[in-house]
Amino acid sequence: MKNILVPVGTSNNAVSHLQYAVDFARAFGAKLYVVQIFNVYTKAGTMIKVDDILERESLAFLKAHVEKVDTAGVEVVVKTFKGKLVDTIELICQTADIDLILIEPRTNSIKEEVYLGKTSGKIIKRTNIPALIVPENYKFAPIENILVALKSAVIKKEDVLDPLISMKNKFKSKIELLLVQTPFHNEGDFEVNAELASLVDNTIYSENATTFQGVLENYKVSNPDLLCVVRRKRGFFTKIWENNTILKKDFNSSKLPVLVLSGLK
Repeated sequence: MKNILVPVGTSNNAVSHLQYAVDFARAFGAKLYVVQIFNVYTKAGTMIKVDDILERESLAFLKAHVEKVDTAGVEVVVKTFKGKLVDTIELICQTADIDLILIEPRTNSIKEEVYLGKTSGKIIKRTNIPALIVPENYKFAPIENILVALKSAVIKKEDVLDPLISMKNKFKSKIELLLVQTPFHNEGDFEVNAELASLVDNTIYSENATTFQGVLENYKVSNPDLLCVVRRKRGFFTKIWENNTILKKDFNSSKLPVLVLSGLK
């Protein structure tokens, strides 16, 4: 894991999240890209160059946040970009060869009952880039136990497990694989390929309506330091991520980071 991206919002948790991102990057010897994306629509003939003002303010905001954290031993690149959120993030990730995005659940200070805000929800739902959702005010610590929840272990994409492999290698993590049989179960879904099997220390099976329900039934028993799920059309987030905003009553992980891999197929 060489390049990590952390978009910075205006939430009260922004500095804490940035410190976690720096500490995480330090553990891997990775370069950290700290970015803020802004978009503005102005009327033709406007005298004031709004874009220039917003860019200067955004850059000053980022630099002020970076000055509040301990960046020793980490190469930090601070950038601001104008554009649409998802398109711009995807372009940044392609250009900088980003391995992982670290996002906070709520990039703005919004209602307390919200677990994942609109901006973070868009990044997770509408991009296909591996992302780590870090709980608010969460302090970095080695990840010793990982729970990987899948309804299908079929892997067709190359390198999709790279973030998981990097974490296991770095922290010597133990990985427990939770295979959830849902009504959409197909023959062969539980056939674990050699690459995934080599990572797993233990496998458990569950039968539930959704992968999400399977996790709720098992994760407290497993007591992981990290939950790992994947993006797919019918998967962990089918119900709770119909909208970009996710409420805490639907899913709340105040102590558990969530690693979201790109789709396996």
